[in-house]
Amino acid sequence: MSEDWSTGWPAPGKLNLFLHVTGRRADGYHLLQTVFQPLSVGDTLDFLPLSSDEVRLEAPLPGVAPEQDLVVRAARHLKAGTGCGAGVAIRVHKCLPMGGGLGGGSSDAATTLVALDHLWDLRLGTDRLAAMGLALGADVPVFVRGWAAWAEGVGELLTPMDLAESWFLVIDPGVPVSTAALFSAPELTRNCPPITIADFLSGRGVNIFEPLARARYPELDRAMAWLEQAAGHARLTGTGACFFAEMPGPDDAGKLLDRLPAPWRGFVARGLNRSPLLDRRDRAEARNPGS
Repeated sequence: MSEDWSTGWPAPGKLNLFLHVTGRRADGYHLLQTVFQPLSVGDTLDFLPLSSDEVRLEAPLPGVAPEQDLVVRAARHLKAGTGCGAGVAIRVHKCLPMGGGLGGGSSDAATTLVALDHLWDLRLGTDRLAAMGLALGADVPVFVRGWAAWAEGVGELLTPMDLAESWFLVIDPGVPVSTAALFSAPELTRNCPPITIADFLSGRGVNIFEPLARARYPELDRAMAWLEQAAGHARLTGTGACFFAEMPGPDDAGKLLDRLPAPWRGFVARGLNRSPLLDRRDRAEARNPGS
């Protein structure tokens, strides 16, 4: 690989440790309460700054037009918002399943914003990058900020949290779950009573989308039932299709992963309070603080 590539920019996944819908705005957006926790597992991105203004995605994802890819949209949004005339080629090494509720696309977009802010020497800072990220998706700001967080509003009102950095077994049953269909479902509970951070820390909070997803996707229901029996509990992340169980440690999670029936897939990850993206950014700035 050319030394001109800036490699190894992490785009970690996330878990929603609970997810409530507390209302709906006049514009149709749902009001949420949730806790985001970054994971030690995620995608990785490489960037090659270009002297032209081209934004080029190497090896586009199957079935996703480059113009619609959140990585390309993030780079172009950053260019448009700053008047930057530079360009970039981007390689995405996918690890997280698409549409799994792990935030892979949003995390990739956030990593693009953070990396290009450094590589293009824009120096916008976290607050401006997070604001720009909100235009790309409600989950993007939490990945830009890079901390475990309590979230409200449409997911953009964030309060950093210091959570237990537990180990999780995350399972992907391999079924496509439509976020739009779940949000528009007439049976969705949209008036969850608001809870506090203290309520959550004392054990309150569910994923309000879980009964809907399990009722509409039998394979997801079967996979969650297996994990409930094997681990004693399971919870959907986001609107699915992935779900997770907290485990005593990585060895226990690995042993249970070895028992996972085919064709379901999974991985072991640690929940984090600080995203590895922040560490990668800090290393890049320490090596080359003036560019």
